[in-house]
Amino acid sequence: WQTGAAKQRQQNTMADHLASIFGTEKDRVNCPFYFKIGSCRHGDRCSRMHNRPTISQSVLLQNMYQNPVINAPLGPDGFPIKVDERKAQQEFEDFYEDVFEELAAFGEVENVNVCDNLADHMVGNVYIKFKDENEAAKALQAFQGRYYNGRPIIAEFSPVTDFRESTCRQYEENTCNRGGYCNFMHIKPISKDLRKKLFGRYKNRSRSRSRDKKGGGGGGRDRSRSRDRGGGGGGRDNRGGGRDDRGGGRDDRGRPQQRDDR
Repeated sequence: WQTGAAKQRQQNTMADHLASIFGTEKDRVNCPFYFKIGSCRHGDRCSRMHNRPTISQSVLLQNMYQNPVINAPLGPDGFPIKVDERKAQQEFEDFYEDVFEELAAFGEVENVNVCDNLADHMVGNVYIKFKDENEAAKALQAFQGRYYNGRPIIAEFSPVTDFRESTCRQYEENTCNRGGYCNFMHIKPISKDLRKKLFGRYKNRSRSRSRDKKGGGGGGRDRSRSRDRGGGGGGRDNRGGGRDDRGGGRDDRGRPQQRDDR
């Protein structure tokens, strides 16, 4: 009996250890970069396992965005012509809105992240996180066999659902010295106006549902609170929309230091 109990404790300890190192550099079985980023520079030649999810909230559209830096034509001197940044940003936001509206038909979209990286395994990758796994599954099915701008869409579920661990903090601070070949996500930003236009619909919908649930019966309670506060409740700025839902997984800068083992 003591031998059996000791064996069980040993098995539990080993299971806890494996769970604690899963997807980290100490994991010699599973690829940490695929686990964090949903992509690996070694591809199918990687010595570690890529555990491809059969269901996920996130969908990856591989190399879908055509980065103008990569596709810039050559000038008379044989070097790529300098990209007009304002024009490139406008074209990018047109692409972003086009993709978002297509995806929003399948359910609530929480994040759309487009990689600004230049390495082959990450260039133009588009990560979409839905609120619900079933919505993501519908979108994935709809993208099968489709084309965008004359190129086939390669879609798959992604293991990445928390983009805080997959994004490059140095890029956010404009201090990444690896440039476009960094192995962490350089998420291309969009304007505040476009973000409000696309993601603001969900905030409005949430407010509408909240009002429906209250059924107009909450006014007396609010007035009572105002009286208790001596009439000072009107000065409270309850905007509700002050949260900056950036969708890029880059709002939490207090995350653990990323390793530069890239």
